[in-house]
Amino acid sequence: MLWGVFEVLAEPTRRRILDLLVEGDRTVGALVDGLGMTQPAVSKHLRVLRDAGLVEVRADAQRRIYRLRPEPLREVDAWLRPYRRAWSDRLDALEAHLDTMPD
Repeated sequence: MLWGVFEVLAEPTRRRILDLLVEGDRTVGALVDGLGMTQPAVSKHLRVLRDAGLVEVRADAQRRIYRLRPEPLREVDAWLRPYRRAWSDRLDALEAHLDTMPD
């Protein structure tokens, strides 16, 4: 499942949708307005995000309201954790090296 999430997140429009949903639940219309795209195009991306488990939808009369599901992103975060530590260690070493250089 992890690699499927990366594949879904590789598409910039889908990341923009998640950026909007991280701020709170949104209707399809609000997402269309926020993205400046057509409703059919946004709906296609939402379907991919829903199939990947990154968003869920609920009906409110005629409206569909989308919500971010953080669980798959936690799995990505857990996978990245050791790499993040390695980056941090290297950045700390670079900072220490730069601190020893004359002005």
